[in-house]
Amino acid sequence: MKPSVYIETTIVSYLVADPSKDVVQAAHQTVTRDWWTRRGRFELFVSAAVVAEARRGDAAQAARRLAALSGIPLLSAGAQVGSLVRILLRTGALPARARGDAVHVAIAAVNGTDYLLTWNLRHLANASIRGRIDTACRQAGLVPPIICTPEELMEPES
Repeated sequence: MKPSVYIETTIVSYLVADPSKDVVQAAHQTVTRDWWTRRGRFELFVSAAVVAEARRGDAAQAARRLAALSGIPLLSAGAQVGSLVRILLRTGALPARARGDAVHVAIAAVNGTDYLLTWNLRHLANASIRGRIDTACRQAGLVPPIICTPEELMEPES
């Protein structure tokens, strides 16, 4: 069985964006595109929240994001997701302004995905926050997903 990966919106955004002149963003784009070519090693998932976020902004870019997401199964978001979102926010694992990020974590955790793949270094792939997210998930009786960037989830080529 392949490891499961919840694709957060920043991944598909970097994947299809026009090349950036910013050195860091350009590097993230390159790593994302490289990881995407190897995505067959994983079982990919998104959520309605990812699709909704992908629809925002420039119409042409939104169309490219949605095309990249086409065919990736959607994970469900039920009452348990809402409960975990409230726990993540109430405990301060994530700040109130990061409600959307809490939704991504909750969907990935409730659905038992192995990884949550993101370039959101502020609230998700952040060493000072991951422990609080893990603790909140475990308090809710769930195994937290491993939150990481494509660079961290890159497997060596054989």
